[in-house]
Amino acid sequence: MRADRVFAYGATAGLLGDLLLGDPRRGHPVAVFGRAAGAVERVLWRDHRGWGALHTVVCAGGAVALGAVAAAAARPSRAASVALTGAATWAVVGGTSLAREARAVRRALEAGDVEAARDRLTHLCGRDPQALDADGIARAVVESVAENTSDAVVGALVWGALGGVPGLLGFRAVNTLDAMVGHKSPRHRRYGWASARLDDVAGWPGARLTALLAAAAGGDARGAVRAWRADARKHPSPNAGPVEASFAGALGVRLGGTLSYGGRVEHRPVLNTEGRAVTVGDIERAVRLSRRVNWLALGVSAGASMLRRRVARGPAREFTPGRSRRSRGVS
Repeated sequence: MRADRVFAYGATAGLLGDLLLGDPRRGHPVAVFGRAAGAVERVLWRDHRGWGALHTVVCAGGAVALGAVAAAAARPSRAASVALTGAATWAVVGGTSLAREARAVRRALEAGDVEAARDRLTHLCGRDPQALDADGIARAVVESVAENTSDAVVGALVWGALGGVPGLLGFRAVNTLDAMVGHKSPRHRRYGWASARLDDVAGWPGARLTALLAAAAGGDARGAVRAWRADARKHPSPNAGPVEASFAGALGVRLGGTLSYGGRVEHRPVLNTEGRAVTVGDIERAVRLSRRVNWLALGVSAGASMLRRRVARGPAREFTPGRSRRSRGVS
C-alpha cells in the first residue's frame, strides 16, 4: 500500500465506521477530551485573555501532540497507519449522531409532540426552544444540520488531509474548546476569546468546502451560490454564514431570523430571502443533503491528500535505458 493512500483508506474506513456504528455510548474520546479540558480550565481560569490562550495551547496542543506521537509510532506499518487514521476519523466525526438527533426531532414534530421536539432540540444546539413553534423548531434543526455538517465532518476531513491524524485530533479539539468556552458568557468573554478565534481560523476551509459541495449536491446550485454570495456575510459567524446560506439556497428555504441563546435574544438576518419558510419535511431533505456533502468531502479530501504527497515527493527521476549503476561507475 502506497503511503499517499493511507489517509484515503483510513478516512473512508472511519466514515463507514461512523455510518454503521455511530458514536460510542460510553467513553467517547471527545467526551474524554472535554473532561480533561474542563479540568485544565478549573486550574487555569482567570478573567484574562492570556490565561485563556494558555488554556487553548495546552488543550489543543496536547491533542495535536498525542496525534503526532501515535502517528509516528504507527508509521513503520502501513496497515497500522490506516487503522490509526480510521480510528481517529471515526472518533472525531459525528455525521451519524447529527442525522439521528435531527430525525428524532422530526419524528416528534410529525407526531404533534412539540414538547418532545423541544426537548430533543437541546441535543442539537444551545438555543432556547421554549418560545419556538413547530416551524421554528424545524428551522433550528435545518440550521444546526447545515452548520454541523462543516463542524462535525467536513472540517475534520479537510484538516486530516492536510495534517493526518494530528490534524484530525487538533481540529476536533479546537472545535470542542470553542463549544465549551468560546461563547460570550460573563465567565468566558475574555477567557474563551483565543479558543473562539482559533476555531474561526480552523473552520474557514471546511466551511467554504461545505458551502461549495452543498451547492453542487443540492437541488438548486444557482440558488445556493446566489444565497451564499448575497447573504453569507450578514451572518455573525464567518463560517456558519456561508454554510447556512448555501444550504438555504440549495433547499429553497429561508434560514435565520430571531432566536434566543441563554435568555439573550438575537435578531439575525434572513438567509436566502427568495426561499420559503422551513417546514418539518425539510429536516429530512437537509439530512440527506448533509450526507451527500460528507461523502463528496471525503472524495475531495482524499484526492487532495494523495496529490499533496505526490507533489511533496517531487517528479520521478528519469530512467535512461542502458545506463546501469555499474555503467555509471558506481560499484
